[in-house]
Amino acid sequence: MIQDAWKLTAAQAQTAFAAGRLTSVELVQACLDRIKDTDDAIKAWVFLDPQAALAQAAECDRIRKAGMATGPLHGIPVGLKDIIDTAKMPTQRGTPIFKDRQTDHVARLVEHLREAGAVIMGKTVTTELAFVHANETRNPHNPGHSPGGSSSGSAAAVAAHHVPLAIGTQTNGSVIRPASFCGTFGFKPTRGVISRSGVLQTSVSLDQVGCFGRTLEDVALLTDVIGSYDQRDPASFARPRPNMSAGVAAEAPVTPDLAWFELPFNDRLSGDAIEGLEAVLEILGPQVNRMEPADTLSNLVAVQARIHEYEIAQHLAEVFDTQWDQISETLQPVITRARKISKAEYDDALAVKASAEAFFADFFKEFDAIIAPSAAGEAPAFGNGTGDPIFCTLWTLAGLPCVTLPLLVGETGLPIGVQLIGPVEKDDRLLRTARWLQKHLAQAEE
Repeated sequence: MIQDAWKLTAAQAQTAFAAGRLTSVELVQACLDRIKDTDDAIKAWVFLDPQAALAQAAECDRIRKAGMATGPLHGIPVGLKDIIDTAKMPTQRGTPIFKDRQTDHVARLVEHLREAGAVIMGKTVTTELAFVHANETRNPHNPGHSPGGSSSGSAAAVAAHHVPLAIGTQTNGSVIRPASFCGTFGFKPTRGVISRSGVLQTSVSLDQVGCFGRTLEDVALLTDVIGSYDQRDPASFARPRPNMSAGVAAEAPVTPDLAWFELPFNDRLSGDAIEGLEAVLEILGPQVNRMEPADTLSNLVAVQARIHEYEIAQHLAEVFDTQWDQISETLQPVITRARKISKAEYDDALAVKASAEAFFADFFKEFDAIIAPSAAGEAPAFGNGTGDPIFCTLWTLAGLPCVTLPLLVGETGLPIGVQLIGPVEKDDRLLRTARWLQKHLAQAEE
């Protein structure tokens, strides 16, 4: 057995499996031991069934020893955000309203995980109904700080080496921001790459699925596994998906052209985030075109909020009507405001969203990627919310692929991510650019 197997990435674990130096049972047990040792302080998991996880791992080992076909995640432990339906496990959606809720069906992405041989470890903590009210998870780097939200537990579980991979969702900044705060890689592919069937719907227009890992290779691998067309999901598209793993492995044929937007809300960045981002931009030099876009671009923040709030009030109307006293004081005023949004205002917001999508489709004819903050800075103190999502809002609204790289460290030692955004359905090119950026910055430090 490999000592401290919980430190392995998914790709490293697969190599060890193939070489006969590690079994899935050994890896899962190492992860379970790591969870036992650290999760009392981190609280990343809302449901964990060690015996079921070990049984899945034992079956993976049996299949491998029998010489049968294995999938790309065969024997690899994965955590699921607690809004993703999984038979034989509760899906409680971060609220006592759905305590012990269990379904007979599984989400479409879980079917793909099973087919690929993944070991479903359990459910990671989410904020209330995957929205604004924080739950109990702490930042693994400093428990006095938030891990971000709403995919709090998924980011924390990967950062704490509980699992090499985890799945979250993003309607505003709920993958990229917690990945930044927790110092992991976070990847939200193009809207429609991954099916949302069997995932709590808070916004049919904006909800997207994303992945956490400790390397670009790992988040690419996980996305390749769970991406597919699904006619049940209105955002899913019936076209081949980009090959994410091939994108990560490819060398950029030419030096990428990047854009940086001087947006009015950049003044929300902390001093250490500004300093770190400026250092990155200085290294990149002429490869970055600094732009001051029209005010209409920053106005998209209000458009995203209108769509998100209107749709969650509609989608979960029965919950809010019948369980209002169990809704947090954080969420109640948001829903009260949302119910005042008219259908005409909502329709106008959808029209602006469509125009934003058209703008970015044209914009990326000249640029390989936009470079941007992943979050405003280091993770806020626990109890002060889950952080400002505004540096993700525009890209999520337009359904663009986004990846955050853990490149910076703040003044108190907490991680700060750098985000790259690419054109729709060119996710492989975005990941290729991300790999180029990693290498370029590493060479600059030598």
